[in-house]
This record gives sequence, structure tokens and C-alpha cells, in this order.
Amino acid sequence: MFIELVIAGVFVGVLSGFFGIGGGMILVPILMLIGFNIKQAIAISVVQMFFSSVLGSYLNYKKGNLQVNEGIFVGLGGMLGALIGASLTDILPQKYLGYLLFALVLYALYKVSFSKTPQGGEEKSLSPFVLLIVGFFIGIISIMLGVGGAILLTPILVGFLHYSTKKAATASLFFVVFSSISGLAYKIYNHTFDNLSLDIKYALAVAVASLIGVAIGIKLKEIIKPKHHKAALIALYLVILAILIDKIFF
Repeated sequence: MFIELVIAGVFVGVLSGFFGIGGGMILVPILMLIGFNIKQAIAISVVQMFFSSVLGSYLNYKKGNLQVNEGIFVGLGGMLGALIGASLTDILPQKYLGYLLFALVLYALYKVSFSKTPQGGEEKSLSPFVLLIVGFFIGIISIMLGVGGAILLTPILVGFLHYSTKKAATASLFFVVFSSISGLAYKIYNHTFDNLSLDIKYALAVAVASLIGVAIGIKLKEIIKPKHHKAALIALYLVILAILIDKIFF
């Protein structure tokens, strides 16, 4: 099983760096296919999200692509929301978590598909308070589902603030740093892992392998054209929907 987890980690790491996702939105369905239940998959994905988002944000910052100022307010809100989301994971039945994840991917697909490619000067900004509130609600839902937050934040940045998908990917990955720290701390403190020593080994196998993929994904994001990046993001959402439909409804 460790070989499959390492392969999954590298693959998800590439997607994390390229799309700015924490990795959970694709890792959770993959882990479910391997044999983990959804709550185990969510717990493992939170560990992976922390590793990939920290390295990915550092690399983006070194390259001058990350704007820290606005991201901090969204991130702090995400940390607070993640504490609530982590507790809800332990309360809600597994089937409802799956339905909610399906609905969010469908929403993201809609917003990104019908967004326009931004022109110069079209980007909007929000007040720090609004950013904090946005981050708070995204943090609740993202950690509850183990998906990091990009699944919601990217469509908001692209659909409402007119970010390019490449810039939204960078901002979203930075948000995952905050939400994953909060969610991971909660899950360890409350013994969410069924078998702590074994589940941590599984999680670290995925997380460490994902670091290789993150560096590759960020490099690919730099060289691809914006319209192709958007098309690739839409394709990713469609693949995730297909996996979720098969796993949840069949």
C-alpha cells in the first residue's frame, strides 16, 4: 500500500503546485479508491495539505508570485473556521460529507467555466474584514471535507474578483497553509486518526512524496498559457466529479 500512497503523493503534489489546491479535492477520492473510508482519507489529506501548501507557498513567494498582504486576512479567517470544520467532520455522517463535496465541485466547475479571462486593471479587492469573513466560512467547509479551501476560494477569486486562474492558484495555496495548520492540530489533539501511529505513517508517505510533485507543478504553472491553465482546471473538476459520482452514487 505504501507504494500506491507514494505515487498518489507525487501526483497530488503536482496538482497542488499547478492548480493551487491543497490536494484533498483529488486525494480524498483517490484514497477512497485505494480502500480508506472517507474520514480516514480526510485525516490523511489534511497532513498532505500542510506539507504541500507550505513548500508551494514558499516557492511562489521566492519567485515573486505571491501577494502576502490580502492572503493573511483570508488565511486567519480560514484558521478560525477550520477549527469548527474539523469538529463537524467527526459529527456528520460520511454520506453527507460526500454529497457536500460533490456539490462544491459542481459549483467550482460552473464558476470557473463561465468566468472571463481578465484584462489589465479588472481585478477587484475586498476590505480586510470581508476577507476575514470569507476565509472563515471557507475554512469551515474545507477542513470539514479535507479539501484545503481552493475548491471554494479559486472560484471566488476568478468569478467575483476577476483573478486569472494562475494568480488564483497561488493565492489559494497560501490559504491552505493556514487552514491545514488549524485542521491538523485539531485532528491530532482529538485523536481523529483511528490508529495514530499507522495512520501518521500513511499520511507522511503521501505528504513527503507530494513535496516532489509540488515543485514540478509550480514550474509547469509558470510556463503554461493562462487559457490553457483554465482549461486544465476545468478538466480536473470534471475528473473529480466522475470519481465522486462513481464512489458516492454507485
